[in-house]
Amino acid sequence: MNKFKQLWSDLRSSFWFMPSMIVVLSIAIAVALIEADSVGSDQWLARWPRLFGAQPEGARGMMSTIAGSMMTVVGVTFSMILVVLALASSQYTSRILRNFMRSRVMQVVLGIFAGIFTYCLIVLRAIRGGDEGAFVPNLAVFFGFVLALGGVGTLMFFIHYIATSIQASSIIASVAEETIAAIDRLFPEKLGQGSAEDDDDQTLRSIAVRKWCAVPAPQSGYVQSVNNEEILRLARDGKTIVLMEHGIGGFVVQNTTLASLALEDPPDQETIAALQATFSITRHRTVEQDASFGIRQIVDVALKALSPGINDTTTAVMCVDYLTTILARIAPRQIPSLRRYEDGELRVIAKGLSFESLVAESFDQIRSSAKGNVAIILRMLGAFKTLAGLSAGPQRRRVLREQVQWIAELSERTVESAHDRTRIDTLVAHVRETLETETALREGENI
Repeated sequence: MNKFKQLWSDLRSSFWFMPSMIVVLSIAIAVALIEADSVGSDQWLARWPRLFGAQPEGARGMMSTIAGSMMTVVGVTFSMILVVLALASSQYTSRILRNFMRSRVMQVVLGIFAGIFTYCLIVLRAIRGGDEGAFVPNLAVFFGFVLALGGVGTLMFFIHYIATSIQASSIIASVAEETIAAIDRLFPEKLGQGSAEDDDDQTLRSIAVRKWCAVPAPQSGYVQSVNNEEILRLARDGKTIVLMEHGIGGFVVQNTTLASLALEDPPDQETIAALQATFSITRHRTVEQDASFGIRQIVDVALKALSPGINDTTTAVMCVDYLTTILARIAPRQIPSLRRYEDGELRVIAKGLSFESLVAESFDQIRSSAKGNVAIILRMLGAFKTLAGLSAGPQRRRVLREQVQWIAELSERTVESAHDRTRIDTLVAHVRETLETETALREGENI
């Protein structure tokens, strides 16, 4: 199943799969319309001679013109896409290129132009002059004319789409939407008992005396996805405990430990192969099961914007805003426990996300790059104020208090203006007050 999902993800991220499907569809349409013409459509098409009365030479000329122009448009479209990819990589970050390649609009537009070209070739092959026994598939020729008009409209739409999609706000919003969709899939429940933040190392210490057998990684790369149900089944059938050494998004080196099994004797090759198959390891990360990678992309855009060579504070502010949106989505939700039990028996010790790790991923590097930048400091404090009212659980509010403290220390060290420091200190005090108020309210509700 993991291999199928990986294959489907790779196909969706390619510039050839969707266009190939559209080309196949265009061939089928061309053949169907030619067959419809050949079985007696001339009688009712003759009622509109100005529309369907083309002669072989005229039909060939029109189809040839459309086919040639569509190939030119395909070349121009590819050139536009390559320019966009190069600009996005240099201006923002290379990690967003996969998002552009996954764009259904780009794939469908390429498919439409290539499909129109292929359609015209098929129809051209069917047109015959007088010496060959005259035959003009008038319905297919007219539909080719309609496709040409549609191709013109598609080109105009595509130019508008390219101009819109290359804007920083569109790129950041697109990554944020994909990340939020992943969070909704991975963490659908509101916060309750047994969240990941409630776990400690007591369980690990209690089983430290066990003998662990290492399962090596079959290849080097990033853990793109994990089949948790299959891992649990393997642990149950083997009456053992699976300790995952790497979580989703982590990098593994071939022949190093991928996971460990609590067994007295080394596992057989079948068990090792089955456990290795539950991990999908590829050369790149994706957002489907790795919400932190979406955060990573936005943080990279912010860091590039804050670099001295670009110094685009407005883009960095937008990044902080969308990071706040992502964290606000997960703040009230339950993150599954890393200790997984079945019938009261511990079966899997996983590696996964926590609210603390997501907040650190979102703001630590931005804070380090925002020395003396009052706009970014104030925006991050505003983010913590927003999250304070949404975060359930004392540990999550503790994480926010620590972030606020580090922001205050950064301001004291790097902000030179007394006026700006006063503004920041005022907001710091307000955010701390909000956190204390939320803590008191939550404790009052629990009494």
